Amino acid sequence: MGKKKINSLEDLGGFVFSTNENFEYENNENTETLPANKQFLEAHFSNKGRGGKTVTVITGFKGLDSDLKALGKLLKTKCGVGGSVKDNEIIIQGNYRDKIMQILKKEGYNIKRVGG
Repeated sequence: MGKKKINSLEDLGGFVFSTNENFEYENNENTETLPANKQFLEAHFSNKGRGGKTVTVITGFKGLDSDLKALGKLLKTKCGVGGSVKDNEIIIQGNYRDKIMQILKKEGYNIKRVGG
């Protein structure tokens, strides 16, 4: 089996070793997901850097990756299209911004349209 090549300290997870016996590791991940009515999401439309393909990007989600992925799956299913979840963004293939905004409002999220 091949080992993954380590290029920087960040590939090790950011934390390597501390000689301080009172040191407590701070995890930057959110420990719980905010309720839908406390979330302020933004719906963007983009085709830059994607070979001219049009996508709808949802940003601003605060919470666990698993909850973000579940929300992404819900949106992909309701729109009947593909997409992905990465870098704390939900990327839906195609221009479904208005439909996605309706779905998220129905789920209780605060969402605003950003850009054109």
